Amino acid sequence: MTPADPSWLDVRQGDAPLIVAFPHTGTEIPADIAPGLASPWLACRDADWWVDRLYAFAADLGATTVRTAISRTVIDVNRDPSGASLYPGQATTELCPTTTFDGEPLYRPGETPGAGEIAARRSAYFDPYHDALTRQIERLRARHGRVVLYDAHSIRSRIPRLFEGELPQFNIGTNSGAACDALLSAAVAAICAASGLPHVTDGRFKGGWTTRHYGAPGRGVHAIQMELACRGYMDEPAAPPTPAAWPTAYDPARAAPMRGVLTDVLKACVAFALQPR
Repeated sequence: MTPADPSWLDVRQGDAPLIVAFPHTGTEIPADIAPGLASPWLACRDADWWVDRLYAFAADLGATTVRTAISRTVIDVNRDPSGASLYPGQATTELCPTTTFDGEPLYRPGETPGAGEIAARRSAYFDPYHDALTRQIERLRARHGRVVLYDAHSIRSRIPRLFEGELPQFNIGTNSGAACDALLSAAVAAICAASGLPHVTDGRFKGGWTTRHYGAPGRGVHAIQMELACRGYMDEPAAPPTPAAWPTAYDPARAAPMRGVLTDVLKACVAFALQPR
């Protein structure tokens, strides 16, 4: 945490031209919001469980990491702050989500946040998170000229409301090529392909607001999102999860092959950023 950051925002500075962002690993619910929720468990169920632990090696590569401890139910820092959908015509969740991924209501009747509450949450949580990202991008651009912003995510492998069938293990998002140089996305895709596990680029998940907002290859900022199917590092229930069965524990043995792939991915991001422009 740097002196300018609030206590719920964890910023760890490195010197490599790489930032790894964790927008959805938080589970904290502020005391003034909790009473209106339908269930504390539902409010945290769709977290990107253990992703910050999965990528703990990033510090050894010199990466800067930015993580919010606040639950995405409070405000989703990877959504367009205007409220516009990132995936028009497809099921998704809002800036301040009112339902789970599976469609269950997150709030008690009459307690969903209105415009004033959404604006207050944006000021309290969304804006500081993105102020921190912006500061780190500019710090590393000043040092290196080029920087990669890697947005780290995971999700259950099967969520019929959001996508059909089983999600590929690695889901690379580049906003259809607009957020980063093609050489970077090709290098990441090649590493995922070499793993023998299913992967896709710009499939169901093309990148959230972070990737789309910051990705500006012409300015030397290359943003890429990685959405992992979490079966790669933890057990997943066959049916929609219940409080007794979710989240399951982080499984180091299961995670080891995936961590190897992701280590190579982040090394490729650093190598790309260090290439002469």
